[in-house]
Amino acid sequence: MDHERFQAHRELEAQLKATVRGDVLFDLGSRAMYAADSSNYRQMPVGVVNPRDAADVEAALAACRATGAAVLPRGAGTSLAGQCANVAVVFDYSRYMRGLKSIDPEARLAVVEPGIVLDRLREAAEVHHLTYAPDPATHSRCTLGGMIGNNSCGVHGLLGGKVVDNVESLDIVLYDGTRMTVGRTSPEKIEALIRGGGRVGEIYARLKRLGDQYGSLIREKFPRIPRRVSGFNLDELLPENGFNLARALVGSEGTCATVLSATLNLAASPPYRVLTALSFDDPYLAADAVPRVLEFGPIGLEGFDGLLVDFMLRKNLAVEVQLLPPGGGFLLVEMGAWNADEAQAKAEALAASAQSWPEAPRARIYSHEDAENVWRVRESALGATVCVPGEPDRWEGWDDAGIPPIHLGTYLRKLNALMGEYDYRSPLYGHFGQGCVHLRINFDFRTMEGLRKFREFIDRAADLVVSLGGSLSGEHGDGQARAVLLPKMFGPELMGAFQEFKAIWDPDNKMNPGKLVDPVRVYDPVENLRYGPPDEDKKNEGKQNGHGNQNGHGKLETHFVFAHDHGSLEDAAARCVGVGACLKKDGGVMCPSYRATGQEQHSTRGRARLLWEMLAGALKEEGFKSEAVHEALDLCLSCKACKTECPVQVDMAQYKSEFLAQKYKGKLHPLHHYVFGFADKMARMGSLTPTITNLVLSSPITSPLIKHIVGVAQERQMPQLARKSYKAARAADETSNVPRSATQQGKSVVLWADTWNNYYHPQTLAAAERVLTQAGFRVQTTRGHICCGRALYDFGLLGTARSYLANVLDRVQAEIEAGLPFIFLEPSCASVFKDEALELFPDDPRAQKLSRQVWLLADWLAAEAPDWVNGRLAGAQVILHGHCHHKAVFGGPKSEIALLRKAGAQVEMIETTCCGMAGPFGFEADKIEVSKAIANLGLMPAVNAAGPMTLIVADGFSCREQISQLSSREGMHFAEILDRSCGFITQCEADGGCGL
Repeated sequence: MDHERFQAHRELEAQLKATVRGDVLFDLGSRAMYAADSSNYRQMPVGVVNPRDAADVEAALAACRATGAAVLPRGAGTSLAGQCANVAVVFDYSRYMRGLKSIDPEARLAVVEPGIVLDRLREAAEVHHLTYAPDPATHSRCTLGGMIGNNSCGVHGLLGGKVVDNVESLDIVLYDGTRMTVGRTSPEKIEALIRGGGRVGEIYARLKRLGDQYGSLIREKFPRIPRRVSGFNLDELLPENGFNLARALVGSEGTCATVLSATLNLAASPPYRVLTALSFDDPYLAADAVPRVLEFGPIGLEGFDGLLVDFMLRKNLAVEVQLLPPGGGFLLVEMGAWNADEAQAKAEALAASAQSWPEAPRARIYSHEDAENVWRVRESALGATVCVPGEPDRWEGWDDAGIPPIHLGTYLRKLNALMGEYDYRSPLYGHFGQGCVHLRINFDFRTMEGLRKFREFIDRAADLVVSLGGSLSGEHGDGQARAVLLPKMFGPELMGAFQEFKAIWDPDNKMNPGKLVDPVRVYDPVENLRYGPPDEDKKNEGKQNGHGNQNGHGKLETHFVFAHDHGSLEDAAARCVGVGACLKKDGGVMCPSYRATGQEQHSTRGRARLLWEMLAGALKEEGFKSEAVHEALDLCLSCKACKTECPVQVDMAQYKSEFLAQKYKGKLHPLHHYVFGFADKMARMGSLTPTITNLVLSSPITSPLIKHIVGVAQERQMPQLARKSYKAARAADETSNVPRSATQQGKSVVLWADTWNNYYHPQTLAAAERVLTQAGFRVQTTRGHICCGRALYDFGLLGTARSYLANVLDRVQAEIEAGLPFIFLEPSCASVFKDEALELFPDDPRAQKLSRQVWLLADWLAAEAPDWVNGRLAGAQVILHGHCHHKAVFGGPKSEIALLRKAGAQVEMIETTCCGMAGPFGFEADKIEVSKAIANLGLMPAVNAAGPMTLIVADGFSCREQISQLSSREGMHFAEILDRSCGFITQCEADGGCGL
């Protein structure tokens, strides 16, 4: 295509940097990072612009116009049909243009910039008991500009329809620089605008002629269904619809104009909601029941099948599928009302009536708390369909047709039969109440025969949809995936009308060309595939178009085995399907660095995309020398949150460690890698003369010099070694007044003396020993210096890390074979044996066995001595910060919270991301500002707001360091809190009391 032959990169970059105040990114890494959306497609953009305001947008368009570059407006980049990948200049509005300009609760209107995230608008609207009705599953990160471009909908489409039904007006700018505010237009205003002449008058005149010419055909051919998303909204040009140009542009996928701001309609939000699950023997019966459910007026009606639930169980997703009634097909029905009794009554009426239906579903009405967990099952659907153990790869490609709800059961049965002809299979999930069902099918894109079958299948599936009066797209848009199929749905005359509509707005064909509708041609669904068959042309990928070959490199020898990714780092990086869950700004931990910087390169998605490009795409020539990849990974805190919070379990901590190991293979690492990586050895040596070591590290003469040499921020205080380590004190029997005689009764446990608590906080280990002994266990510990090597992974020192683990397995072999439980206080050390050890020693049965014997203290007590804590902390006030690895690997501090409450304490969990210290990360001079920014997202405000008698529980050594260094407070380990309840005096009392 013509726009792919653009050559004036340097000239355009210079013009943009001279006139745009926002970011102008033309480096290969940035372009590669924006080469794909959440679809199957990949095209290297010309460059990326993050405009700061409307003036920046106009200046950037002028530069593109002067050089002939195509333009692609983009929001969160989570589109699923390829509409956000093109050889164009990407305008990313999500970085700066994310303001909420105003809310008028009386008029129920909001004015927003295109980059604002939906949840931010909804939060502001809820203050006035209003909401923005369309709510896609990506609501925590999708932008309003992207939603407008895509004509998005969501779970509550029954409540308020699609975006097209909720747009009042748009402030737009065209490729030629024309500024317009468009919306509903009266006949008198149309005539006045036409008489005014100029470009605006021309647009109105031509659009009016278009509506008049094709009006009858539009009325005849446009499906009157809830989810008609395919094509342009030419029906909005009809006089009965108010000649609404704003709504006509909704769903145009950036092919006509770019939105500078939008005035949106807000809707009343019923505050009382009750969820009911109806389970059927199969999903087809569930679909058959949809019309009957709709008679009860639900505000949400979602559905999914038993295969999806099976996939969730096989992937061990952290969702509570046991809350569902047994069955093979499910409907989730949400009733809304303005009082609780009415909402409950509606749910009960539905459940009672359902018992007389032919399908006789099983009904279950949920409490508010259980409803939230059930909704999480539905929201986890996409992640459940990707990278399922024992299953082939699954892809978008036929994923969101909109069907009249009355024909949904027929459609699903016929579609299933059609898939069977091609040996295709997919879970089913989606918006059953509006006839829109999502699939992720096991297409074969890697062979020519597989592509032929795929292309034939979607042709036949499109015929099926059209035969039932449906829309090829019911939510995700046409983009590249379905654009070529539109003539089946609309016919040649309306396709001509679509092309004319596009040409009226964009006569130069520079707005997202080749997608949705194009006067020359649209891309075919088998072009630009990110994972296509090997191709000699692709092996010599050009840096401009960037159609990379994924299969042209030899197998990389890695330290980790990547057991769940066919032994391939490339396949591991390819787990990322671009849905952008890592872009959320609240809830969970992922991704702390992105929350602090707001830059795509610091998100899990950005990093995964760059890694893949380095291994198989545009950055392959640079390989592990790539500075773009290194810079992106450098701010990864290795918190492991993505390992569980990412819908497809991207494990960026592991990928970063492997990258650094490969980058420095056969070379010396930077000095600070060794200083921090061998922290256990430093602590061990320092502990021989702790007073002198502490003096050197804290002296105003030597401390600044040492910090400068090893790259520690000057404002950080170096951790102080204890006068005597836990093991040394224990050997001398000075820290414990509990006898350890051979006659002691109870189950034996091994208390793991990790480096941090052993050398720096021995009182924590001593407290844990007393607690365990009081609870009835016989405590032993390992002899001599032993370390899991946790810090080594942060710097890619994987050869040494493996030798550390080999030493551990040899040293504790007897305890492993005896089946003794290993009790850990430091979550990051415990996670080594649950995670990295299995990847480095996949065939060593000792590693497998040890992983099953590793416990955190609270989990062990909750399982083996849950009643021991009863009443021991009556009246205590506690706030608790969960360590990232605790949440990611061990399911979070649920046991701690439960035990503390059982002990009589009032406990509040601090809802925040990482503490920001993350081992050595927060000490490094070039990262301290990011570290503090992360801490101030939630942890430090909660600490500073806590009363003086409130206990602060933080199990991580790093977490406690961050708290003490950024506030006047001290964090305590869970073991220390329980130890106080045993009557032992700790430092907390000496420091002024902790609420007990």
